[in-house]
Amino acid sequence: MSKVHWFKRLNPNSLVARTLLLTLLAVLCSQAVLTAIWYQKTKQDELSGIRDTSASMATMFASTVTFFQQLPTAYRHIVLDQIRNMGGTRFFVSFNSEELIVDPIPDTPLKLASMQSVTRVLKEKLPKVESVSVNFSKAANLRLIKNDIFLDDLPKSWAHHTLTLGPLDPPIMVVQIKLKEREWIYVAALLPSPYMQLDDTIFSKDQLVFLIIFTSLLLVLTFLLVRAQVKPLRRLAKAANEMSMDVDQSPIKEEGATELVMATRAFNRMQTRIRKYISDREHLFTSISHDLKTPITRLRLRAELLDDDIKRHKFNQDLDDLEMMVKGSLQCVRDTELHENHEFVDLNEMVRNISEAYNQVHTRVSFRVLPIEPVVLKPLAIKRVLTNLIDNAVKYGKHAFVSIEETPTWTVITILDKGEGIPESKMEVVFEPYVRFEIDKEGHGLGLGICRSILHGLGGDITLQNSIQGGLEVKVYIPPNLEV
Repeated sequence: MSKVHWFKRLNPNSLVARTLLLTLLAVLCSQAVLTAIWYQKTKQDELSGIRDTSASMATMFASTVTFFQQLPTAYRHIVLDQIRNMGGTRFFVSFNSEELIVDPIPDTPLKLASMQSVTRVLKEKLPKVESVSVNFSKAANLRLIKNDIFLDDLPKSWAHHTLTLGPLDPPIMVVQIKLKEREWIYVAALLPSPYMQLDDTIFSKDQLVFLIIFTSLLLVLTFLLVRAQVKPLRRLAKAANEMSMDVDQSPIKEEGATELVMATRAFNRMQTRIRKYISDREHLFTSISHDLKTPITRLRLRAELLDDDIKRHKFNQDLDDLEMMVKGSLQCVRDTELHENHEFVDLNEMVRNISEAYNQVHTRVSFRVLPIEPVVLKPLAIKRVLTNLIDNAVKYGKHAFVSIEETPTWTVITILDKGEGIPESKMEVVFEPYVRFEIDKEGHGLGLGICRSILHGLGGDITLQNSIQGGLEVKVYIPPNLEV
């Protein structure tokens, strides 16, 4: 498949692209709404859960503080040493002579809710303490016992097993309670799961990966489904375009959705009716041609028997006009019937061959060659058009200047003559049958109409305008290559 074909398929204006964009938009909007609802509900539950959990931990802290307050001062450090030597407890406890510095983590709703809950319970359970300080810190920045002693400086058995949890590195709650001057009790602990990380992100990495996979799978399935449905529609559009240039096309295969099958069936019936109509028209004009020749010839013979020369001359003149009208009508029908196959046509070579007939003695056709690729056309049809237009330019404009250029949408052939041009008000009239501005007896006034009919059948067009330098400028527009 060519890059151009893929570009057309992925064009934002195509049905496939628009369906994919609409599906993606629907997924994003639905996910946004569901996420907002889920986030609000989940965060409410998380805030309620972390408040209850923090209050429970604060109750244990208060019991610990009460226990140590009841011990004689000399026994406090003995009990702490025994706890540490046995492997610690669910939290780390120490007595310090000052409040230690805490490097806090960024504030989040979960963190603030936990701190408020712990502070509230401790103040209720320990009304006689002077102050309560609650915060969270990372293990790497956690100070213990003194401001210059960090967690990594202590023996592993003292606090590491209690305050660290492998690669997760959760934040550590630090509670410092001032019992009296230069006497602080220090408590550090981890929040239990699922609040351990104080995670407040809307999407976790796993959820984001799942969403991306889900959306990608949905888009791929939608693309395959729409492409399968668009394929018959594209085939129908191509057949309609080709039928405008050649009605003798094979019937389209009926497949796809029910609506597409109905449309394809209707198109096939229409094509059959058009083909039959054209065939009947050909037979009709052939019959007319045959039937009119005999009475016209018979009338000519009878006219010769007339004694009056004037009447005989007028009679023959009327028969000549009648015969010319019949021949012209039949020529118009015959010349607009394009019963030939598409082929690659070298327009430069075709114009050069047509010009040679007019340049035998004097140069009457000037042609500027432009290197272009061959165009897929019906060769005899386009040759009729160019021959007719160049002949008119030479006959009525004395000299024809022919040039070819390519644009992104058309191949344009320009034919300019040195004649007097056509009045602006008559630019469209000249395409009507039997309209002529010259007084010579050659031609029937059908040429331009035939040219436009042929070009319309090929998907092209023709325009006329008077040139600024004088003369008539005719532009022939030929469509880009068809898919053959």
